[in-house]
Amino acid sequence: MSQADEVTVALLGGGTVGAQVARLILENAQDLAARVGAPLRLTGVAVRDDSRHREGIPDELLTTDAAALAASGADVVVELIGGVEPAGELVAAALERGSSVVSANKALMAERGADLHERAEQSGVDLYYEAAVAGAIPLLRPLLDSLSGDDVSRVLGIVNGTTNYILTKMDEEGADYASVLADAQALGYAEADPTADVEGLDAAAKAAILATLAFHTRVTLAGVHCEGISSVTAADIAAAHEMGFVIKLLAIAEYDQANNSVSVRVHPTMVPVNHPLASVREAFNAVFIEAEAAGDLMFYGQGAGGAPTASAVLGDLVTAARHKVMGSRGALSSTYNDATVLPIEDAVTSYYMSLTVEDVPGVLARIAGVFANNGVSIAGVRQEGQGHNARLVVRTHSAREGDISDTVAELQDLDAVSEVVGLMRVLDTEGS
Repeated sequence: MSQADEVTVALLGGGTVGAQVARLILENAQDLAARVGAPLRLTGVAVRDDSRHREGIPDELLTTDAAALAASGADVVVELIGGVEPAGELVAAALERGSSVVSANKALMAERGADLHERAEQSGVDLYYEAAVAGAIPLLRPLLDSLSGDDVSRVLGIVNGTTNYILTKMDEEGADYASVLADAQALGYAEADPTADVEGLDAAAKAAILATLAFHTRVTLAGVHCEGISSVTAADIAAAHEMGFVIKLLAIAEYDQANNSVSVRVHPTMVPVNHPLASVREAFNAVFIEAEAAGDLMFYGQGAGGAPTASAVLGDLVTAARHKVMGSRGALSSTYNDATVLPIEDAVTSYYMSLTVEDVPGVLARIAGVFANNGVSIAGVRQEGQGHNARLVVRTHSAREGDISDTVAELQDLDAVSEVVGLMRVLDTEGS
């Protein structure tokens, strides 16, 4: 394309984010043209119902034929439909027609990222999806470009605003999960069906994308162990406080260079109060990256919402459009490493465990023996109360998840142990 030509843009999806993107393209045309090096021309907006007017979008741009718009050969196709299908086939068609693609679709990139990257490579076009993880926070581009010469060992963070809002309110108000969830739904922080958020599925898709970029290994949603926050109680929050922790739903991706293996998981985690992630409140997101040369980096900001997500989409659009003007392309994610993606049983972490026990002579020695038999080292033990329902709080050193599970099963078979009443992972900060 010559330097003077326009850059055509086809937009798939006219919802909250799509309407924002369309409005910004039309209202900021002069500034965007200066940044891109050529005018942006919006050729169409695919919607379910083209009879309903969208504020800021000319009616003549609306169409219900998303397939035709995706395959129209526009310079850049922006996909904001969501879900794996039909979005996946629309994006694939756009890439095959030589269109660069910008997407905010975390589920699609977690499931079909490898296929779509291959199609982009074959067509010599860009595939960007900064808005798919953590909204407006610049995160994927730093992993892809700025840290491409470094070795990243761990990426961990709060990547779902809904769950962070709920846990923040439980922490600040001492309320239970169900009541805070109801308040979050009333305020619009949580959907009527909050499953994807509260059960960790949203965060898991984002974790797969982060791990793929950070460790140069293809990780899909199937490779991410996922646990949500619905089982977190007010008692868990209070117990964490007593020990100097707060509970966060963390996405954690770790690379073991010695074994060339990757562990990716999402679960409630006890975070030390002095760790930067502990201070992330309300619906904000934050991601902590640990790299060999760069050291520790933290990215923080609004992780969701129409305006922040639209900002990230526009950033990708400007970059992809500029490449069209220049006749160039950006870097695609590399997956040369082909590391082994470990099951949760082989992940390594430390635990907090709470047991109710019979306070009789020798019980602590028997319990310690169970930990030792399973190769789990105890970092500390605290006893609360006496008699038939004495409570033991045990903190372990880092151990293999499978060994922790075996320890719990064996403890539950001990006559002296009434119940394992609390079990939660603790963020390991040694060496971070």
